[in-house]
Amino acid sequence: MPTAHQPCESLGLLVQCRPGFESDAGLELETAARAARLEGKIDTQPNSGFVVLALDTPQPHDAVRRRLDLSRLIFCRQACHVVAVLDELPERDRLTPLRAAIASTGERFSALLLETPDTNDGKEQSGFLRRFGPLLEEALAKDGLLRSDSPHLPRLHVFFEGPKRAWLGLSASSEASPWPMGIPRLRMPKDAPSRSTLKLAEAILTLLSPDEQKATLRPGLTAVDLGAAPGGWSWQLASRGLRVTAIDNGPLAPSALATGLIDHLKVDGFTWKPKKPVEWMVCDMVEQPSRIAPLMAEWVASGRCRRSIFNLKLPMKRRYEEIERCRAAIDHRMRAGNIKYILRIKHLYHDREEVTCYLTKR
Repeated sequence: MPTAHQPCESLGLLVQCRPGFESDAGLELETAARAARLEGKIDTQPNSGFVVLALDTPQPHDAVRRRLDLSRLIFCRQACHVVAVLDELPERDRLTPLRAAIASTGERFSALLLETPDTNDGKEQSGFLRRFGPLLEEALAKDGLLRSDSPHLPRLHVFFEGPKRAWLGLSASSEASPWPMGIPRLRMPKDAPSRSTLKLAEAILTLLSPDEQKATLRPGLTAVDLGAAPGGWSWQLASRGLRVTAIDNGPLAPSALATGLIDHLKVDGFTWKPKKPVEWMVCDMVEQPSRIAPLMAEWVASGRCRRSIFNLKLPMKRRYEEIERCRAAIDHRMRAGNIKYILRIKHLYHDREEVTCYLTKR
């Protein structure tokens, strides 16, 4: 009788983050691992762009996946279950040892993601990855290990920490970013008032499912943008056909007003209220998180808006603790109204000292 496929063992978890945020990503990963009763050691290197949790005892990667949901990690851009680490790769032939190590996992894969840390040293490997990627992809296809027609299979991550060291990892599409290194390749629209429009575009792609995007970002729906100037977020919504009320005492760029879908009100974003409920409220105000989080919760809980995307500007230290305080403030307001809700939080590629959140009633 044929035996069922046994998943290869996870040696640990590798989480990629923005350089400089390793301690926050490490603290969050350690907290999640403890809650999942996974014992291991966190390895963080300052400004490396990644964090590793080495498990004390290797376990089947699907068993680890059931206990710890990587998609919920805030400071994680990209993540995978580590199945092998290759050191001293020969510069003239990295293909042969990688091909053998990948085959030894006993797994087949739906996609290949070649990655490096998002650091200056990592960026120096970009030319190599462009040349090497097609060669490895062709070899894996020849070996019968790469099946792009089988999306249920795990994805293969090959993370080059440096020219001679590579981590091999696995991820399910539901738990990690679809983009290598978790970096979406978004182009700056020529008419957008500011680069902040890319932040909202990334938030929509990252925090909403395709079905949610289709249902909630239809032309004709209404939105409010608190702290709108110069209009990057308002423009992003208007470009999708939504009618936007932009709230800010500062001026909006002419390209935002030229859409014909944005009304600008010079009033206080903390006190102004819409006459009728709107589908969306978005907010990128430069204010303390302790002021923003309760305001966002009040808008959703009171029914002023059905859903919200907003930023929390974080302090330089104890970022993770500040997020937890904001999460508790939102939870307090929702529980007071006996409201079930969805809250998703992510440190996006286009974020800096902030995180982006999505909040809606369940």
